[in-house]
Amino acid sequence: MGKNDNLHKAKEAKNDEFYTQYEEIQLELNHYEDKFKGKTVLCNCDDPFESNFCKFFLRNFNYLGLKRLICTSYGTSPVIGQQLTLFDWMDEPVMSGNGYVMDITEVPMANGRGVSDADIETLLKSKKRGVKKLNGDGDFRSEECIEYLKQADIVVTNPPFSLFREYVGQLIEYGKQFLIIGNVNAITYKEIFPLIKENKVWLGYRSLNKYVF
Repeated sequence: MGKNDNLHKAKEAKNDEFYTQYEEIQLELNHYEDKFKGKTVLCNCDDPFESNFCKFFLRNFNYLGLKRLICTSYGTSPVIGQQLTLFDWMDEPVMSGNGYVMDITEVPMANGRGVSDADIETLLKSKKRGVKKLNGDGDFRSEECIEYLKQADIVVTNPPFSLFREYVGQLIEYGKQFLIIGNVNAITYKEIFPLIKENKVWLGYRSLNKYVF
């Protein structure tokens, strides 16, 4: 299967629930390494256990010099609760309908040389610093998630295609820097094209065929 087949299938099915490959995230974010030091990064469409955006920033938290990482998931995602081995320790069962948040300010390294998969799993499963249940469903438009947005310096994620206009509008409203994936056709949207024309939004370095950072 081609590496971008999942992207095309998701679009054809109007499916907002698919995950960007780790390698693609790394190749794009390599161009912005110097932009993250001392910053709070928000991934507000990202299941902490499934999202490769979350995994990337956990693995590179110390290398990039992040101040804080916040990842929130949408409660009606069909993948919620699929990682049962990771959710075993929680006092309540993981169920569709509730959003979840991971909000961290440090990522310890057991070997002192780099963040391993074991370090990430230990952090995610920490009752004190790991994943917590949100009060609501984790919709990026909810008051609860907007409060996290207000605290963020940079937003990095793959937002729902069906809500792309609204999603970008919210980022502009709150004056946030962002790096997000969108359908290349989005540059023709009446809500998006003026932002590009006014040099408020740029295309990324890479293109995933129909999809661009």
